[in-house]
Amino acid sequence: MRDIDVSEVTRVVRQMCIDANYELSKDMQTALNNAQNAEESQLGKQIFSQLQKNLVIAKEDQIPICQDTGMAVFFVKVGQEVHFTGGNLTDAINEGVRQGYTDGYLRKSVVGDPLIRKNTGDNTPAVVHYDIVPGDVVTITCAPKGFGSENMSRVFMLKPADGEEGVKNSIVQAVKDAGPNACPPMVVGVGIGGTFEKCAEMAKEALTRPVGEHSDIEYVREMEKEVLDMINATGIGPAGLGGRITALAVNINTYATHIAGLPVAVNICCHVNRHVTREI
Repeated sequence: MRDIDVSEVTRVVRQMCIDANYELSKDMQTALNNAQNAEESQLGKQIFSQLQKNLVIAKEDQIPICQDTGMAVFFVKVGQEVHFTGGNLTDAINEGVRQGYTDGYLRKSVVGDPLIRKNTGDNTPAVVHYDIVPGDVVTITCAPKGFGSENMSRVFMLKPADGEEGVKNSIVQAVKDAGPNACPPMVVGVGIGGTFEKCAEMAKEALTRPVGEHSDIEYVREMEKEVLDMINATGIGPAGLGGRITALAVNINTYATHIAGLPVAVNICCHVNRHVTREI
């Protein structure tokens, strides 16, 4: 058994919130560079140049990449041999978010009640997904999610007879419906299977997979590539102004499901697809 003081979790989470908002991960930077080279539209190339300039300014001046610094989402894999001391784990994560968004001068975008709409003033509470895994290590992934793209996400409760074609068409339809509102070029996270809530969680977590890494399942890997081609054939393009590159990647996660169902969730993220992972 390994003891971890929750104050260490708070410290790590604080810095993750700041890091995620000031600089994109290497996989996203590489994806944007490759997309800029592949874009054929002159206007699209100009947009990519503006995006790249924005990333440089954010890193050098230590200011947020986007004014929407997102709602903090965490995927926490807790080794079953870990014992937390000094307080509650979820409280520690929220304290880290509070400190990170305050000390990092990040926009506070969370309201405490969905209808009363009073801002909490520190971007808490976060959304935290826990998974108990073997070992004595805690792996935390922070994925601040902006809502321009979050609002464009969809869940489709398909019939089993809709099959693979129904799944592919649903993903593409979600992207078409989003159009420029999701701030393309986008990354498209997809969850297939499970239940209503399980497919949505899988789609969200799929966005944290490094761009360029594909599913280990052969048919899923091929579907990711095919759907990406279908999305880029729509011509929506960078910023929705036309072009070859509408999406940088399609990441699909799957899970077992009921004989009567085929749930599909599409969670879209803009080109500011922020994700940072740390181990404790």
